[in-house]
Amino acid sequence: MKHVVILGGGFAGLYAARRLAHAPVRITLADRRNFHLFQPLLYQVASAALNPSDIATPIRSILARQRNVEVILGEAAAIDPAKQQVALGDGSTLAYDYLIVATGATHSYFNHPEWESFAPGLKTIEDALEIRRRVLLAFEAAERETDPEAQKAWLTFVVVGAGPTGVELAGALSEIARQTMIRDFRHIDPASARVILVEGRDRVLPPYPPGLSNKAQHQLEKLGVEVITRGTVTSLDDHEVWIGETRIAARTVLWAAGVQASPLARTLGVPLDRAGRVIVEPDLTIPGHPEVFVVGDLAFVEGVPGVAPAAIQEGTYAAGIIAGNPRTPFQYRDKGSLATIGRAAAVADLGFIKLSGFLAWLAWLTIHIFFLIGFRNRLLVITQWAWAYLTFQRGARLITGAERSEH
Repeated sequence: MKHVVILGGGFAGLYAARRLAHAPVRITLADRRNFHLFQPLLYQVASAALNPSDIATPIRSILARQRNVEVILGEAAAIDPAKQQVALGDGSTLAYDYLIVATGATHSYFNHPEWESFAPGLKTIEDALEIRRRVLLAFEAAERETDPEAQKAWLTFVVVGAGPTGVELAGALSEIARQTMIRDFRHIDPASARVILVEGRDRVLPPYPPGLSNKAQHQLEKLGVEVITRGTVTSLDDHEVWIGETRIAARTVLWAAGVQASPLARTLGVPLDRAGRVIVEPDLTIPGHPEVFVVGDLAFVEGVPGVAPAAIQEGTYAAGIIAGNPRTPFQYRDKGSLATIGRAAAVADLGFIKLSGFLAWLAWLTIHIFFLIGFRNRLLVITQWAWAYLTFQRGARLITGAERSEH
C-alpha cells in the first residue's frame, strides 16, 4: 500500500487528507501543532472578540473516523526528494511514496528582521494573543500616564499593510476604542485613540477592484481609521514609526504587510520566487519529482492568490491525482474575495456581484461560519458574534502572557 505523507494540517493538508479517505493508501499527517487553525478569524482573537479555542480544532478529532490516517506531532526540518524522505526536528525520518508539502507561510519584514519584536504579525494563535495583550496594555498604560504627549503615543495604533488582514485589524481596533471600551476608563477617552493604517501602494485592498477599495477606505474612515496610502515604513521601534520622512509617536505597531514562505521550501533544492515560495509545475509538483506536491501558501502558481479557498482546491487537486485522477494542469476556480472592516461593514468581490456594507458583511459572516470545522465552533462563534453585535461588547478582553522579548 502506497504511503502518502502530508506536511501541515492547515486548509491544504487537511482537505488533501479528507480527499484520500476512500483511497487505497496509508496516510501520515505531520504538523508541529496538534490543531487545525481557522486563520481567517485570527484577527477576531487579536481584537478580543473570540477565544483561541473558538477557531481551532484538534487535528486528531477532525480525522478520528478516517481509519487510513495517522497523525503525528512533529515539525519537518528537511526534505530529501532523491531518497523520498522527510527529516523531522526530533531526528526521526518519514519515508514516502507521495509527499504533499503544505507548511504555509509566515510574515515578512522586508529584510528588517529587527522590526519583528516591535511589530508582531498575525499568523498564529500566539501572534493573536500577543497583539491582544499589547493593545489592551496600551489602554491601561494610557490610563495611568500623566504626560499628555506620552498618553497620545499610548493611544496611537499603527497597522502596517492594508490587505485583508490589515484592514480587518484596523477596523476592529477602531471599534474597540470607540464602542467596546467607551465607558471602561476614568482618566482617558478611548474614543480619542488614533488608528492609522499604512499601505505602500495607492489604495487599500490592492487585489480588489478599485471601486471596492474606495468603498473599503470610506468605511474605514467612517469608523475613525486614518488611512495613509503610498506610505513606506523606513524605521520603527517601540516608541515611534517613520513613514518616509514623517514621524508618528506610537507605542503599538502591528504588521500585516507581507508574507514569507516556510523555510522548509529551501530544502527541496528547486527554484523559489522572491517570497521563498516553490515555483511548481502545472500539476503542482516540483521539477523532476512527480511524487512531490507543493500546495497552499508555500506554492507559487501564476494568478492564484494566497487565500484559504485556493489552498483547499490545491490540496484536493493533489490528493485527487494520488487517488488516480489524470494529471491535467491545476485550474483555480475563483469564487470571490471578501474582507470585513467592522460592525456590519465589509466588501465582497464575488465576480459579477460586487457588494459593500451590511450585505457584504452578512455574506462574509455566512461563508466564514460555513468553513469553520466542527459544530461546536460554529455554535460558539455565532453566539458570541450575536452577543457582540447586540451589546457592542467583546468577551475575550483578558490580558494574558508575558512579553516575548525585552525592548
